[in-house]
Amino acid sequence: MFQIEFTPESFEDLQLLKPSAQRQIIQTIKRQLQHEPLQPTRNRKKLRPNNIAEWELRIEIFRVFYDVNETLSIVKISAIGYKQGNQLFIHGEEYQL
Repeated sequence: MFQIEFTPESFEDLQLLKPSAQRQIIQTIKRQLQHEPLQPTRNRKKLRPNNIAEWELRIEIFRVFYDVNETLSIVKISAIGYKQGNQLFIHGEEYQL
């Protein structure tokens, strides 16, 4: 089982969201990433090289960006954003992957 860790930036991203969205995201992270976080699924995919993270978890309009340390069994949540149309917002600002 993998341990979930939030970076200070990702924790701030989470705090910007409504409490109901926060609960949904945390529940889905636990359900999806504690076991087999490196297994691609319909809602999980490996990203092209970028500045944020190696993996993305899709939760409706929200996107959770994370890296995995297999040796230590740690999933590090790097950022949490949301999509509006084709635009991705992280830390409240538009971001291009």
